[in-house]
Amino acid sequence: MPHRWMLFVHQLPAHPSNARVKIWRRLQQVGAMAMKNAVHLLPESAQSREDFEWLRAEVMALGGQAAILDVSMDDADERQVIARFHAAAAGEFARLRKEIKLMRTRVRNEARTGGEHALRAVRGLQDRFERAVRRDVFAAQGARDVEAALKELASDYLPAARSLPSSAGSRLDPEPYKSRIWVTRPRPGVDRFASAWLIRRFVDRDAKFAFSASPDGYPDAVPFDMYHAGGFRHEGDLCTFEVLQERFGIRDTAVRRIGEIVHDIDLKEDRYKSPHAGTVANLVEGLRASTADDARLLEQGMGLFEALYLSFSPAKPPRARRPRC
Repeated sequence: MPHRWMLFVHQLPAHPSNARVKIWRRLQQVGAMAMKNAVHLLPESAQSREDFEWLRAEVMALGGQAAILDVSMDDADERQVIARFHAAAAGEFARLRKEIKLMRTRVRNEARTGGEHALRAVRGLQDRFERAVRRDVFAAQGARDVEAALKELASDYLPAARSLPSSAGSRLDPEPYKSRIWVTRPRPGVDRFASAWLIRRFVDRDAKFAFSASPDGYPDAVPFDMYHAGGFRHEGDLCTFEVLQERFGIRDTAVRRIGEIVHDIDLKEDRYKSPHAGTVANLVEGLRASTADDARLLEQGMGLFEALYLSFSPAKPPRARRPRC
């Protein structure tokens, strides 16, 4: 079936001299294919239109002119264009694989001395991979190999992957935790928002939640993030979200990134230095200030983390596993 395409045609003034570089970089970031010097192409989609509209606004602000055109092409030309998109994406995946291979020794050495530089290096590669996957609209070869290499790199060297206390035990089977009530303290915050979301998405999509100052009122429920012994709670330097993630063996790049944010907010640390932590913390506090009912508050918090998860995920997750938010 023929694709629809969008052309971005622009013209910039001679000054400022850095304007052309700025717009060229932005076009690279959105994955547009250069057809001529000032003509770039993307497959038609709502995201492509939004990207080009923002670019047009930037060009106009720089004193230039820009137009967005809907176009089609014959089969032969379209095959050539798609092949160019494939080659560009495959080339980026090949470069990432090479960099991961070269980085392993350096990351291993840095991890031994504290891991901060190693953490930033691995996160940078993961972010580049996620951007590359978003640009890869025609599913070029190489993405799975890079993802597997990154997971191996992260599991070997990231501090969070090694910080679970030995008492945590082996991976838990989710089956005994299905159709259960999970109980936590009233007035949930960031750790309980994220933990409840993780439970609904990865453990039991039909999980129900209750609130109590003590788990004694719900003897058959699973306690989480409560001060009392038992259930799932902080362990060592891990917050409850991280404990759940490790206990159930959830290996997912987007979940890991969420865990870093939750860790720094909940434990008031700056270990992972996520640029999103401040914004997420403000949203959590805004929800708590605006919502008096605990059950409604938790549902809204889970919705927040579902949106964050989708924004971090290279591909859209299966619909059947989404929590009911």
